[in-house]
Amino acid sequence: MIDTEIKPFSATAFKDGEFVDVTDADVKGKWAIFFFYPADFTFVCPTELGDVADKYEELQKLGVEVYSVSTDTHFVHKAWHDASETIGKIKYYMLGDQNGTITNNFGVMRPGQGLADRATFLIDPDGVIQAMEITAEGIGRDADDLMRKVKAAQYVRNNPGQVCPAKWKEGDETLAPSLDLVGKI
Repeated sequence: MIDTEIKPFSATAFKDGEFVDVTDADVKGKWAIFFFYPADFTFVCPTELGDVADKYEELQKLGVEVYSVSTDTHFVHKAWHDASETIGKIKYYMLGDQNGTITNNFGVMRPGQGLADRATFLIDPDGVIQAMEITAEGIGRDADDLMRKVKAAQYVRNNPGQVCPAKWKEGDETLAPSLDLVGKI
């Protein structure tokens, strides 16, 4: 999936107290995170979505839009937003994918369950997947690590010929791959 372009989709989302239509064309031209989770009104999911909500303003400053996705409808997203203090702080798009198009497009539909895996995709402004993470049901994701990956992907895009080593954080040294480095790291 890395280095592949996202596939066409159309969905209705809950965002800022409104229902809005979103398509793959809306995603292109900016950085995007697709944050898949199994279902609304569950246990690990709200902790993850709340964690991303806490980083949303910082992500926006980096030019990143967030799209959370589950196979629930946009109506259920609104009800959850209204019922949960944690989910109530979400300002990003909550896409309804009840027909499974987006979830299947990204290859994270659980066979026979109609639920998305716990998966994250970082999309560049060209609509190309630059990073992905999929975890088991009980393993929550970390928005701080997601932020690190966003900054690394943006750095690599803006600095051709440079790569970010393990545990790279903004401001750390990068590498310029060359024959001289082979066997010396």
